[in-house]
Amino acid sequence: MIRSEEPPSELPAWLVLAGGVTLLLARPALADGSAAPAVLAACYLGIGAAALSVPEAVPHPAVLGRLPVLLTGLAAIVAVAWVVGPWPPLRLGWMGAPVGALAAVAEEALFRRLAYARLLRFGAGIAVLGSALAFALLHVPLYGIEVLPVDLGAGLLLSWQRWASGTWTVPAATHAAAELLAVLR
Repeated sequence: MIRSEEPPSELPAWLVLAGGVTLLLARPALADGSAAPAVLAACYLGIGAAALSVPEAVPHPAVLGRLPVLLTGLAAIVAVAWVVGPWPPLRLGWMGAPVGALAAVAEEALFRRLAYARLLRFGAGIAVLGSALAFALLHVPLYGIEVLPVDLGAGLLLSWQRWASGTWTVPAATHAAAELLAVLR
């Protein structure tokens, strides 16, 4: 008798998503005090490691090449930085750059690797919109409702990059560059 292999359970992915979102929602409380950079960095490392520990869902083919998609994303964040103006000051001082880059990679592993892949079964449009909306809403407690349109735009750009490049690493690079630009401005 030939047994067909069952697909891996989706429960670990959903547990990692729930845990990651919970930690990210706790950021406002974790961002106070002298230990904030270390606490946040530990949270981001945990989120990223957990997100990467879940087996990759069905691979998504690239629609465009990685380099053009990355360059498009980088051009978009520079344009937004020029149009929108300065970001709010960072509370982490000089640690803002490494902690911000770490946050970017962890968020992309969570939203563009895990959430996007789980939503892709409903179609690419749902995966792009759903992961972008979740990303934007998650930033409301940290930055306020007034930046929701900017965060939604960023989420749409990053989710489009995921779709177009076929990988979560391109939006992770774009997101990390945006975080570094925010610190260097």
